[in-house]
Amino acid sequence: MKVTGVVPLFSPYAYCRRLWPGKLAGLSVTLLKATALDAAILAGHVLLYPTGLFQERLAPDVPSGGAARLPVRPGPPVVLLHGFIDNRSVFVLLRRSLAQHGGQRVESLNYSPLTCDIRTAAELFGRHVEGICERTGSDRVDIVGHSLGGLIARYYAQCMGGDLRVRTLVTLGTPHSGTRVAPLADAHPIVRQMRPGSQVIEELGRPAPGCRTRFVSFWSDLDPLMDPLETACLDHPDLDARNIRVTGIGHLALPVHPAVAAGIREALDFADAAERPANGLTVA
Repeated sequence: MKVTGVVPLFSPYAYCRRLWPGKLAGLSVTLLKATALDAAILAGHVLLYPTGLFQERLAPDVPSGGAARLPVRPGPPVVLLHGFIDNRSVFVLLRRSLAQHGGQRVESLNYSPLTCDIRTAAELFGRHVEGICERTGSDRVDIVGHSLGGLIARYYAQCMGGDLRVRTLVTLGTPHSGTRVAPLADAHPIVRQMRPGSQVIEELGRPAPGCRTRFVSFWSDLDPLMDPLETACLDHPDLDARNIRVTGIGHLALPVHPAVAAGIREALDFADAAERPANGLTVA
């Protein structure tokens, strides 16, 4: 998958140094436009941030008063999990895209900004997943995790038996092998867990035979929070993983850009089709 003409994030100068080491490339009109667009995305997210501070209010599955229920596509609910010091407001556009695509059932979750341990967060996330399955009557869920959210969901699926519940995990800019960016951020314990060689990263690198979850990882060649860039690729011999490179887009834009949303829908559609044999019945 290739996304073009979108937004490098943060400093254009930093990108030029990454793309052309030792050379200061001129800021082209295209780059300036892309930077302005990215600034608009960031500003929009800052404005929306307060709307996502609390857990969403879930509508009842059975409408009252005999109202007709909107059609819901056959397939697991989709659970959205945000990144570090963020909240569910980052998924406003993606949620709308998934919900409008055949009536997809979508729920977004918050975890506390005070979270200090990926394992604890994964355990709590697992309880939320169990609650969603119980409420919706579905045996499994699909998950889209941005950045740290993808790492939490992966730990749940791979290390806590969550593969029984997670059919497909889509990660967006997740440091699967750890990132070295912003050394001063090591003051926060969860940042230290996202470093290469941390105990959590080592646990995720251990054998995981029989893991049932299918993984799809979107990684960007202009993601300044991934160091090295390829850390957002999932490379594990025991996992069914597909890595999709995205070009011309930054870390915060991954859950916003419509082409990425289309790629996520395609990944979920693929999982639906894989479970639907020729006679139209769904495989349990």
